[in-house]
Amino acid sequence: MEAIIDYFRTIPSSHRSAILVGGIALFWLIEGAVPLYRFRYNKLKHAGVNIFFTVTSIVVNFSLAFILLKASDWAVAHGFGFLQWLPQLPLWAFAVVGMLTLDLVGAWLIHYTEHHVRWMWKFHLVHHSDTHVDTTSANRHHPGESIFRFVFTTAAIFIAGAPMWLVFMYQAFSVALSQFNHANIMLPRWLDNILSWVIVTPNMHHVHHHYVLPYTDTNFGNIFSIWDRLFGTFSTLDPDKLVYGIDTHMNPEENAQIQNLLKIPFGNYRPPTVVK
Repeated sequence: MEAIIDYFRTIPSSHRSAILVGGIALFWLIEGAVPLYRFRYNKLKHAGVNIFFTVTSIVVNFSLAFILLKASDWAVAHGFGFLQWLPQLPLWAFAVVGMLTLDLVGAWLIHYTEHHVRWMWKFHLVHHSDTHVDTTSANRHHPGESIFRFVFTTAAIFIAGAPMWLVFMYQAFSVALSQFNHANIMLPRWLDNILSWVIVTPNMHHVHHHYVLPYTDTNFGNIFSIWDRLFGTFSTLDPDKLVYGIDTHMNPEENAQIQNLLKIPFGNYRPPTVVK
């Protein structure tokens, strides 16, 4: 465990980039060989749009990364945060509790909030407007959304009192799991039944991308599935019934052109449809 911690304590930027690029490449190949849905679309053009937003997310996070470092250093130096107040734990337990805390606040809570605060939802619409969800969809976030996701991540570091090695570990797992659970693949039912009690699987997260409520407001998790099960937001849906996108933005001019996607948060609000 100490070797893992030492790795993330000094992880080079090139390795962090490799996790992002390598993950996209790996799942791109897998979903190309055994896709859940054989979409009739220009896969490269679709990827181009999503990679544009991936790049803007990287720029936002890279520009503000020093804030995460300062937050972590301050919390550890002043003994502030959940992890700092606990009795001394084995390293593996410290890492697990820290990862759970960072995932709860930095992923589940911000995602839940985006769906229930109207002005935040208008930014998050860019992510949900993708009608061909695949591994490149994972980082399809409006630059504005990237900023308030960053704010929640910073808050999670303070709440957890997370050292920087734990933040880097969390970010690595977050990127990898996001690419995995957005990938256009489906796990065998028996395997999904096991894994989805611990982590968010493609089978689980695809339900969140169904185009109408109430399914859109379920399965908010990114790494751990425990939060949706605990807070009553877990749901399932037969893959044959899935329709990706969001019913208010099904027009390709709105959901497949970068210039129009950037304008979505500033346009007229149309409430999504609830299917009972």
